[in-house]
Amino acid sequence: MTAFFFLFRKFLAWFLLGLAIMIVFAGILKVSPGIVAFVVAILMVWQAVRAFSHVQRVRLLTDRLDSAMLANRQRRQIEMPLEAGEAFDLVEAAIRELPRVESIEPARDSLQVRALVRRTDPYSVARKGLDPVTSTAGGKSRNFIHATVMPGNGTGSVRLVCEPEGGAWLDWFRVDDGTNLENAEAISRALMRRIGERRRGEQASARATATEKELTVAKLSLLQAQVEPHFLYNTLASAQVLTRSDPARADRMLGHLIAFLRHSLPRTDDTVSTLAAEIACARAYLEILQVRMGERLRVQVEVPAGLDTVPLPAMMLQTLVENAIKHGLEPLTGGGTLWIIARADGDRVAITVADDGRGFSETGGGTGIGLANVRERLRLAYGETASFAIATNFPKGVAATITVPRAGPTGGANA
Repeated sequence: MTAFFFLFRKFLAWFLLGLAIMIVFAGILKVSPGIVAFVVAILMVWQAVRAFSHVQRVRLLTDRLDSAMLANRQRRQIEMPLEAGEAFDLVEAAIRELPRVESIEPARDSLQVRALVRRTDPYSVARKGLDPVTSTAGGKSRNFIHATVMPGNGTGSVRLVCEPEGGAWLDWFRVDDGTNLENAEAISRALMRRIGERRRGEQASARATATEKELTVAKLSLLQAQVEPHFLYNTLASAQVLTRSDPARADRMLGHLIAFLRHSLPRTDDTVSTLAAEIACARAYLEILQVRMGERLRVQVEVPAGLDTVPLPAMMLQTLVENAIKHGLEPLTGGGTLWIIARADGDRVAITVADDGRGFSETGGGTGIGLANVRERLRLAYGETASFAIATNFPKGVAATITVPRAGPTGGANA
């Protein structure tokens, strides 16, 4: 029924036009009415055929017929989940990719794109001397495209208009063979395709980021789980002996062990510790060792009060303390002193663990796994904003220093 009314409207428009031509030529110019009627009839038949072809082509393009699809002037409202500037770029690129674009005028400030596209005659045969881009009168004809992006709250709405050149009153007499419908559908498909590609890229990036974070957190958890089994066994064995000879010392040792394990066992969340908490963990560990080593172990801690809340990856300081005890002081008969010193330097904090033990000159300095773990954890938590250095502590021993941003970890995962 829609097609019937469309054809009837075209026929009526050309009938009235033909009637006016007959009145002008036969009545005023005194041309033979038969000749005028014959010419008008031929013209009406030709336009009826073109209108019927237009209906059939629109049916092929859309598989449905309604007044909006049959119209020469097409309008689309396309919602895009993109910021207005990004939506404008996609719209401009989609219009530029249309075949036979003669000119395009993007206006980024006003978020508008105007373009002229040469019209294709879908019924022409590409043979020598015949240009398939023709109008109904045999000359060049173009379609006009106007796209406007309406900015929203993080989104962009595109108003797309595709129409033939010329005034709207000409639509009563002519058809565009569905070319503006093709342009509107092509631009809509191009925008949907580009949005889909962006979304797939974002999803792939999100999955890669999530996987990388999971791997990073797992790696950090493995690096953090460094509770020395032998230390635990030795501490429990010492406590067992002390329960018979000195119950009070055994009780203090077990209390320090509980405090140490509370900090050192692997955590299930991504929270970052503080310098004060790490100092407390190190003190608990050193208190246990002082029960075992007695006067062979001396400890000095120098941490300004203003640095207590500095974020620090859990158990990193503990790794340096254990390394200094195990490889520096414990092997010596006379023991020695261990220093924990923190200093602020602008927006960075340097934390040093030093000892006056046997240093680098002695053999059997360990495998280096603990220090390698420190470097890797710093890289994962801070990227390039943190550093680790180890050097000889004059006149003897070793000094290990980690320097971190005062604001805390900045890497891909919280350490």
